[in-house]
Amino acid sequence: MLRGLYTAASGMIAEQRRHDTVTNNIANLNTPGYKGTSSVNRAFPEMLLSVMGGENPPKAPIGKINTGVFAEENLIALMQGDMMETDRSQDMALISDILVNGTTFDESGKSVDANGNVTYQPQAFFTVGTPDGGQRYTRNGSFRTTEDGTLINSDGLPVLGANGQPIVVQGTWDNISVSPDGRLLDKTTNAPLAGNPRLLLTRVDNPNDLIREGNGLFRYAGQPGGIAQVQAGERVEIRQGFLERSNVDSSQSMVDMMAALRAYQANQKVVQFYDRSLDKAVNEVGKV
Repeated sequence: MLRGLYTAASGMIAEQRRHDTVTNNIANLNTPGYKGTSSVNRAFPEMLLSVMGGENPPKAPIGKINTGVFAEENLIALMQGDMMETDRSQDMALISDILVNGTTFDESGKSVDANGNVTYQPQAFFTVGTPDGGQRYTRNGSFRTTEDGTLINSDGLPVLGANGQPIVVQGTWDNISVSPDGRLLDKTTNAPLAGNPRLLLTRVDNPNDLIREGNGLFRYAGQPGGIAQVQAGERVEIRQGFLERSNVDSSQSMVDMMAALRAYQANQKVVQFYDRSLDKAVNEVGKV
């Protein structure tokens, strides 16, 4: 009897985590460059039941049974978000549509060939530096500058250039334009600024190797060869004066949240049923 109680309890925990994931997506609907996540549930390993008992127990398997479910991981959906015009010179949106040997990707950025091999579409990111000298990656292009002209993100981390150093610009950004490939130009003469600064755009071959660290930042945890600087002709474009909206579908998120709530309530009813059954077994059947 308790096996069913444990199964229902594990279902409640899994649906609670699913509900938390969806509500986090909804809370970030207006966060520039936010990429939604989806909770993936997995059943516990199957167990084979067999008939037991008696002096010569027959070898008769009854069947297989699953004893519960757990939230295995949260997958990041890196589909392109819509463009939102801001007319602010330090706002930048990144459009990434990198091709891989003519492979056709679906809306989720995944391709499965006839043999079942999965290929993920590479994605491009802005690159920011961390105090320990590391790098983090983001699609949130809402930048600003410090008093000394250093370009930083909303957390104060410096935006890196192609040389691996922070972008530092003297003067006002109203006189600066950013080309689609990330070069900083004088808006009047269309000539490169002193030092020919250029934003560092990083290509990640398998986006599933990224780990979300919060505040729109990702850390790369894959093989060293799976990350590189975006090269010319890779269908990556920067749009100045725009921001990339969150790619979360609000309508679908509400449906997912209600589905998680109903599934949680169903498991809760099962737990209550087992509780009443155990109460009768202890307090009524035990008196007979």
